[in-house]
Parts: sequence; structure tokens; C-alpha cells
Amino acid sequence: MKILVTGANGFIGSAVVQALVGMNQYTISAACRGGSVAFNDKIRTFEVGDISLSTKWQEALAGVDAVIHTAARVHIKQETSADPLSEFRKVNADGTLNLALQAAALDVKRFIYISSIKVNGEKTELNKPFTEDDIPSPNGPYAISKYEAEQSLLRLSQESNMEVVIIRPPLVYGPEVTANYLSLMKWIGRGLPLPFKLANNKRSFVGSGNLVSLLITCIDHPLAANQVFLVSDGEDLSMAELVNRIGRALGVKPMLLPVPIWFLRTIAFLFGKYSITKRLCDSLQVDVTKSYNLLGWSPPYSIEEELEKTVVAFLRSEK
Repeated sequence: MKILVTGANGFIGSAVVQALVGMNQYTISAACRGGSVAFNDKIRTFEVGDISLSTKWQEALAGVDAVIHTAARVHIKQETSADPLSEFRKVNADGTLNLALQAAALDVKRFIYISSIKVNGEKTELNKPFTEDDIPSPNGPYAISKYEAEQSLLRLSQESNMEVVIIRPPLVYGPEVTANYLSLMKWIGRGLPLPFKLANNKRSFVGSGNLVSLLITCIDHPLAANQVFLVSDGEDLSMAELVNRIGRALGVKPMLLPVPIWFLRTIAFLFGKYSITKRLCDSLQVDVTKSYNLLGWSPPYSIEEELEKTVVAFLRSEK
């Protein structure tokens, strides 16, 4: 079976490629935007440049049975575009549909799309997790573009012979993780005081190993066809619990301060960082019952195991 992985040198894409190589049962093609790519000689690599409506995928798609589409325009720390939604749509919605249309025309059997839990919304009430059946409530350019891509793919699945699988992960962590999760590990490792002792929210996370496991399950599982799945590690953590778990993996005792959450939110608002506080202190839980019941899938790794792999890679990079 031949698999094309897009975004193959990215955080999730590289983890997918590594796992598939280790299974020794797939022929793998890797599509990257550009730059140096270090894969073994058995993997065909394709430099596709920017992903948009005009990207030509025919060479990369030749003979492919399934596509795992991880490439995307993700959150930009300092957005410079005057029209961010247009820029997100260009890659995440239009670029995805362009790839899927070319895949369907070349008789690709299945198209697996990495979407985002942000399609469901930004937060949940405590112990009232999102499900696949919730009415979508995307907020912001990134989430809207992901939702539009989902809708286009589901329509295409009805108009062609290509099956579509959509997976909406929450925050993904693992070896080579970047952005806020990396910053959090650095703060904890350096013993900096963190104001989250009173944070009693609950958030779902997914380690890259668990996410990749579900992706691989969906490559040829007959019941995955034309379905949407949520995914997580199967255990939800408060911000305080997350800090303590990371500290345990790092071998340090975090310094958690009992700062009232209302005070944190106020300070963040005054300094224009309210969105960061929402991500840290709001709840965002997902129900993964559908993946369990329909696919017989459960996370193969515990949070401790996923954190151990993440921390080992982090410590190696810090040397």
C-alpha cells in the first residue's frame, strides 16, 4: 500500500513518516514545502512549494492509495497579513480541496485530513466534552479555514469514490514540540514560579504517538470511511496537573503559586494577552468514545509515556 504524507518535515508529518517506516508494510512518499529533508533512501520526497489552488500534486500522487494530509497554515505569532482569513483559506481550505480533487481524479482510495478541535469551539464547560455530533462553532481565521476544508472534503466524498476521514485533535505535544508547550517546559525546567496552583480547569491533550496511532488505524479501517473523529490521550488534566506531570518527567518539583484565576485573567487582559490566559485556564475536553466504539482504537501510550518521550527530546535539544 502506498501512502503520501504531506507536511512530511513538520511536527506531526515527520512523526507519521517515522511510524510508517517502522512498520515496514507501506511504501511512503513524502511531500514537503521546501528545505532540506532527511529521510531514508526508500522514501520518495517531493518539494511542492506553497500549497494553494494552483499546486500541482500529480507526480506525488502517482500510484498512491491513501493520503495523510498534515500540511497546514497554523497560528502565526505576529500576523502581518491585512486579511488573515484569506491567507488561511488559501492553504487550509482551497489548498486542501485542490489536493483532494487531484487525489480523487487519480483514484486515491482514502484521504485522511488533520483538522482541529477548534472547529468545535474554543472551550467547553467543565466535564461537558465536545463530541463529533456537536454543531461546529469555529472562531477565528484558522478554525474557520479548517471547518471550510472539512465541508469541502465531505462533499467530495459524496461526489466521488474517494473516502474521507477527518480527525480533530486538541493540542498535540511530543518530541520536537514548539510554541507555548515548549515555553512551558522551559519555564518548569528552570524552576520559574508559575501562577497555576488554583487552576482547576480540565483540558484534553494528545501525544503525537497516540495521534499517529489513530491516523494509521484510519488508513484502511472500513468503518473509518467518511467519518469525523476526535482524539486525545484519554485523560484530561488541569493546568496545575499538567505542570506537575511535566515536572515529574523533567525530574523537578514545579513552583506553583496560588494566584486567583480572576486576577490572572485581569492582568492578561491589561497586557493584551487575554487569549493566552483563556488557553491556559479555560476547559477544553473531548469525548473520544466514537473512536473506541467504532474503530476499536484506544491510546496505546499513557500521558506519562508520551511526556517521557517529549522531555527526552527536549533535554537533548537543550544540551
